[in-house]
Amino acid sequence: MTVTGLPGAAGRRPGRPHIVCFGNEKGGSGKSTTAMHVVVALLRDGHRVATLDLDARQGTLSRFLANRAASGMSLAMPVHRAIERSARDSVATAAAEEADRLDRTLAELADQEFIVVDTPGNDSNLMRLGHARADTLITPLNDSFVDLDLLAHVDAAGQRVLYPSLYAEMVWEQKKQRAQRDGGSIDWIVMRNRLATLDARNKRRVGGLIEQLAKRIGFRLAPGFSERVIFRELFLKGLTLLDLAESGTEMTLSHVAARQELRGLLDTIGLVPAAARKVG
Repeated sequence: MTVTGLPGAAGRRPGRPHIVCFGNEKGGSGKSTTAMHVVVALLRDGHRVATLDLDARQGTLSRFLANRAASGMSLAMPVHRAIERSARDSVATAAAEEADRLDRTLAELADQEFIVVDTPGNDSNLMRLGHARADTLITPLNDSFVDLDLLAHVDAAGQRVLYPSLYAEMVWEQKKQRAQRDGGSIDWIVMRNRLATLDARNKRRVGGLIEQLAKRIGFRLAPGFSERVIFRELFLKGLTLLDLAESGTEMTLSHVAARQELRGLLDTIGLVPAAARKVG
């Protein structure tokens, strides 16, 4: 497996929105939080941005944006849509209905430059549809052997990758389908998220295994966020690290460190290099 698309801004195709999809098959990895930071970075860089919540039942991204709209501050907002799961009894009919809903929504958002998609944290038709339509796929991964199992199975000693997981195989299948459908490619980025502050032995072992896997199944690695209370506080207000100045939040060393982590993430994703320079 190899990455066939150009990373970052170089991979954007003129005349159509660039779709950035956040996905994995486990909840609690920080998909919605990371998606919001990328959305605000794009907005601050002057782009037209839409957001699409494919996990309407959980609705974390939708609630994040609702909190932002209710903040009382003059904050940049994307155009937002959410797609519900089909209630049809037939699996095939439900899948077709969901695909139609998604494609019609994407057509409505065709005047946007970016569409940021948040997917369910479980294997479902809508999750797969979101992945299949991605130009950039970002998979946040909590830094543990439990979450590494999302991407690959490793030996009992935690030293060697045995074979890719069902999720990795699913992404590879969606990449093939995307190439067959419109000749496009998916730039897959895995970000190690909620990193422990201590340089523990397991942290180094997980990092080494992910690097092995990146070469084997074709994704890029991005730095993620350390575990910080600030992210839970920001969610309640609908804010991101990029909004701290406007919100009048008193900066702490933890905030500064978190903004440095955000800068590293945006640099690696490569879609908004100017926005990266506006952080901090």
